[in-house]
Amino acid sequence: MNLASLVLVRLALAGFVIALTGIVLNGIALARLALACALASLALACDLASDLARLALANFIYIKTDFFGITLSSIALTDIILNSITLARLATLNLNLRGTRVRGWQTVCMSVQQASSLKVSVAPLDLEDAKEPPLNLYKPKEPYTATIVSVERLVGPKAPGETCQIVIDHGGNVPYWEGQSYGVIPPGENPKKPGSPHNVRLYSIASTRYGDSFDGKTASLCVRRAVYYDPETGNEDPSKKGICSNFLCNSKPGDKVQITGPSGKIMLLPEDDPNATHIMIATGTGIAPFRGYLRRMFMESIPTFKFGGLAWLFLGVANTDSLLYDDEFSKYLKDYPDNFRYDRALSREQKNKSGGKMYVQDKIEEYSDEIFKLLDGGAHIYFCGLKGMMPGIQDTLKRVAEQRGEKWEEKLSQLKKNKQWHVEVY
Repeated sequence: MNLASLVLVRLALAGFVIALTGIVLNGIALARLALACALASLALACDLASDLARLALANFIYIKTDFFGITLSSIALTDIILNSITLARLATLNLNLRGTRVRGWQTVCMSVQQASSLKVSVAPLDLEDAKEPPLNLYKPKEPYTATIVSVERLVGPKAPGETCQIVIDHGGNVPYWEGQSYGVIPPGENPKKPGSPHNVRLYSIASTRYGDSFDGKTASLCVRRAVYYDPETGNEDPSKKGICSNFLCNSKPGDKVQITGPSGKIMLLPEDDPNATHIMIATGTGIAPFRGYLRRMFMESIPTFKFGGLAWLFLGVANTDSLLYDDEFSKYLKDYPDNFRYDRALSREQKNKSGGKMYVQDKIEEYSDEIFKLLDGGAHIYFCGLKGMMPGIQDTLKRVAEQRGEKWEEKLSQLKKNKQWHVEVY
């Protein structure tokens, strides 16, 4: 069998899968079958022995159909390898709920690299229109009553402690920007102020303004369950457990939750330069705002924001089971190797150069020359996590600066003046 025949067979098979998918999803099989026939005709018409022809096919398809509330975004014939018989692989990337009317077909040509990393459509796009971030739309005395959508454990069985993702439905009534926080008021009475509600607990939002459902109606929180163990007995003391974190981690879909905010401006993602460098340093649940940044950069299709810079994430946790959103970050690393770097510091599994535990500051020191050069070039650097992370990081940066013949206090002052230095610790 010659090359043209092999390619035709593979295209026909791809077309059959497309047609079958159409039948399963919404009964519109004939349109997709017609597409398969068109591809077969194109294959016959081209000089398939030519590298040029194969490259032309490589720049082919992104199909977006929206029928009866189901968006199939995206069926792509991608990963065409030049000088190879392997011509097509069907990638069904994203199923989203949409409206209820037929919206028809949209075909966009794209390169092989683009086709292999298709982004998700989001709505409503008027969330991009505001010139200033929303601030304190709901306050402690008049909070918004939202609804728990889901609670998902994020860590494996060997992780010390439990960390959950809490998805909250705010109905589009409490909009926010990436890097902001929600306040949560747990139910019950404040034991220190009888008759009064509990104090507000702040949580960094771990999703973009469009939420994990991409419709602008939800927000995700990354919450570690706070428990207390008696140092003498080693037993857990329920009377000292974290009230709000346990409330959130124990919540069930449909439960109500009182939220305030959004609040915060220091961790907002600067978007004036889409080609800027962003160095993100997180420990544990401090990953929350950076997940929002990265989904906006690499997962969502935003007409007004096309990221072309460098995002470099350092994440410090105890062990592999403690990694948060690792699958998402690993996919970005695969799809955008020129725009994303990802370094993990696993304190219970890795050793630093001195043979001690590997903490995030050790990773920073490992790449210190490169980091300082990026900062000199205008890079933004962000820190989020427990307060205890900062002294070690500051000491490391100071030591590196002195080794470079710089005064760290002066450099830090300049970074703050240039609005390159962003810190949110708790």
